[in-house]
Amino acid sequence: MPINYIQEELERLKREGLYRKLRRVEGEQGPTLILDGREVLNLSSNNYLGLANHPALREAAKEAMDRYGCGSGASRLISGNMTLHLELEEKVAALKGTEAALVFNSGYQANIGIISLLAGEGDLILSDALNHASIIDGCRLSRAKIAVYPHCDLEQIEAGLKKAPAKTRKLIVTETLFSMDGDEAPLVEIVDLAERYGAMVMVDEAHATGVTGPNGAGVVAKLGLVDRVLVQMGTLGKALGAFGAYVAGSRELRELLINRCRSFIFTTSLPPAVLAMAIAAIDLSVKEPQRRLALWHNCRALREGLKSLGFSLGQSQSQILPLIIGDAEKCMDFSERLLGKGVFAQGIRPPTVPPGTSRLRITVMATHTHEHLHHALKAFEEVKNENCKM
Repeated sequence: MPINYIQEELERLKREGLYRKLRRVEGEQGPTLILDGREVLNLSSNNYLGLANHPALREAAKEAMDRYGCGSGASRLISGNMTLHLELEEKVAALKGTEAALVFNSGYQANIGIISLLAGEGDLILSDALNHASIIDGCRLSRAKIAVYPHCDLEQIEAGLKKAPAKTRKLIVTETLFSMDGDEAPLVEIVDLAERYGAMVMVDEAHATGVTGPNGAGVVAKLGLVDRVLVQMGTLGKALGAFGAYVAGSRELRELLINRCRSFIFTTSLPPAVLAMAIAAIDLSVKEPQRRLALWHNCRALREGLKSLGFSLGQSQSQILPLIIGDAEKCMDFSERLLGKGVFAQGIRPPTVPPGTSRLRITVMATHTHEHLHHALKAFEEVKNENCKM
């Protein structure tokens, strides 16, 4: 009976320490949260610049609803292509330094749609082993041959490109700033290899958008690769504090996606309030570089503090600090002990990360204060000492 399968699967997840539950957040998304009825320090948010509750975003959303209403009413190709969609796309293209941009409803929809359009049966996709689930699913949907290379392994990328027949369409896809490890891809070298072997490059800038590069344009802009990367995808709901996603590139790429990308074509478009929030967030990201400066200051302070306590944070180069525990149950126990001391650092387990690499994914915000970080380090030290005594 199907019901037996459901019960058995839930029991298996509990036995293996992989069972998940939703936590209830009340009020605003900020450096602290009301989590399940209790105020805690928030070290688990992607709201890196602290824009999710900014007054400018609130006002933009209200004004958009007053002027344009609540819903968009249809898909973009029917009657849902509104003025704000086009305005946001102009803002994104200007930020990214590209000819054009196209807005998607989510990062997941963008990745599955773009990848399955650019590659198909008989083609080759080279995908980093630590790429996001949406990239993995986009690769699967494409029906192309998928070569998963070890994390940031340039030798294996080149080996895969060499093996591919000359006329095979080849696509290399990678995150620029990896969401669970906080390190950057060796993008200059990847682009060099792509050009040498006639491959396309697509990058996911979800966790770099708003955070790194000129005006928060991302890793591609920071490295001066805008004209050499075919597809830049990113999200509007992390550092920019709004919702939705974008792809930035050439005008021809935009036109192809409008005509052929199923995850763009067959969905109701984003509503006016969401679009207006994203526009306001991009404006703030450009006008207030001090937010990025505060974020990087807090990153350094928390990273150095955790390392001084003896914690390893891998190869992180960013606001994402992975504290690897290994075992899933031990990871969640550490997370719960921190929560008991008023610090929320979510444990991350398979399948989000590879087996044996469960970790606390600690994230920093520009709006964390010195007192917040001191509280966090004290809690980490206490939990570490408690574990040593066990």
